[in-house]
Amino acid sequence: MHTETSETGPTRPAAEPDPRRWKALIALALIQFMLVLDMTVVNVALPKIQHSLHFSGPGLAWVVNSYVLMAGALLLLGGRFADVYGRRLVFLIGTALFALASAVCGAAVDAPMMLVGRFGQGVGEALAAPASLGLIALMFTDPKERAKALGIWGGVAGIAGTFGTIISGLLTDLVTWRSIFYINVPVALVVLALVPRLMAESRMTRAAGARLDYPGGILAAGGLTAIVYGLLQAATHTWGAWQVLLPLIGGVVLLAVMVGWETRASEPLFPLSFFANRTRTVANVTGLFLAAAFFTYFYLLTLFEQQILDYSPLVGGLSYLPMGLAMGAGMGIGTGMTPKFGVKPLLTVGLVGSGAALLIASFIGTGSSYATGILPGMIVLGLSFGICFPTMTNAAMHAVTEQDASLASGVQNTTRMVGGALGLAALVTLALRHAATQVQHHGAQPFQALVDGYVLSFRIGAVLLVLSGIAVALLLEHVKVEPTSPLPPVPAPAEAAD
Repeated sequence: MHTETSETGPTRPAAEPDPRRWKALIALALIQFMLVLDMTVVNVALPKIQHSLHFSGPGLAWVVNSYVLMAGALLLLGGRFADVYGRRLVFLIGTALFALASAVCGAAVDAPMMLVGRFGQGVGEALAAPASLGLIALMFTDPKERAKALGIWGGVAGIAGTFGTIISGLLTDLVTWRSIFYINVPVALVVLALVPRLMAESRMTRAAGARLDYPGGILAAGGLTAIVYGLLQAATHTWGAWQVLLPLIGGVVLLAVMVGWETRASEPLFPLSFFANRTRTVANVTGLFLAAAFFTYFYLLTLFEQQILDYSPLVGGLSYLPMGLAMGAGMGIGTGMTPKFGVKPLLTVGLVGSGAALLIASFIGTGSSYATGILPGMIVLGLSFGICFPTMTNAAMHAVTEQDASLASGVQNTTRMVGGALGLAALVTLALRHAATQVQHHGAQPFQALVDGYVLSFRIGAVLLVLSGIAVALLLEHVKVEPTSPLPPVPAPAEAAD
């Protein structure tokens, strides 16, 4: 039987439940909350950051883009490094780097210092997030417990995305924008102190003398960097501009070369057989559209509240509180019902419900009130998103082994990050350009044109989510958690190298 190596004591069978696992889950989920939070927490604070650090208009976008670029490019590689070098070790390194980079952001005296910190935060997430989810998948050996643990982790990620705007509004208005970064440091220090005491090290088994496939990793990181950069450039350039097309085409070419390389590599870093699992593949593809809709909704609704309804950052942040509560309820439904009904029906309901919610949200107007124009769609969307996140996490981690637990997490986190960039590049840009066209060529009033653009993007997002739900219903395998279904074993080679 394969055993996990521990640096603090004797080895233990991988199938034996670790009595510390639920405490470890709290620590890992806390870091995941912090990582996802920092993707959205800066949005409300951007005007004050711009004024304080003298950012130019185009430069300010890179306070968000620098984080997205580094995380999106390196999450896949970070997941594989965690499998190879040790998930606990890579998690600790990523968490420490994230804390250090957060302190740099909080102490920033100019724009370059802020961007260095944000780049560092993105690298920290790329290491910590996939290692964290890989550890959870292996710590919980009982299938029903694992479904709940993965559901909690996925749900926490969704709730963090919601509460980012609330926390940012409170801290920015009542304290200072710098506190949204400084708050990460004590949280990370607590987790860094607890994790070595709560979990053993784990890593994939490798044949003696096996060489790590660095060329495959470089090609994957380069391809994803180019694609994410191209998507970010689409926010300020047309899709036919060379600034968009060149990186997108280059990224696709690099990934195609990577696939060819991996098919011939003796020890591939990203074995293509991993992607043959239909459940994982469908979950990650639909997750791309879910992330695009999620980030688009938050971005455009924040603009609607502050530009059209004249909400302050604090009021705008607090307006998302009902959605956070609804998402918590949905997370409970998804996590609790997955072991009984399986992933397929719940994920289908969650995706179709999210599409319906975006359709409800699209009936906003310049004269809308919060209670009748925003709240109904927000509650339905929160509940539906809450069901989606834990069930999608379970599907994305379906049948993972000790060889690929963090790789599976890296793939899922990459689709989340790329999906967010896709939503901002395609749906948000579509809304803003539609508004500009309405004003310039049809004489529309600016505020009405903006609302028309938001409505168009919400409805396109609704269609994409409903189609994703149909795809899940037709293509996803019926995955039901059975008490007798163990974590798939991995035959250990005769010799294993650290």
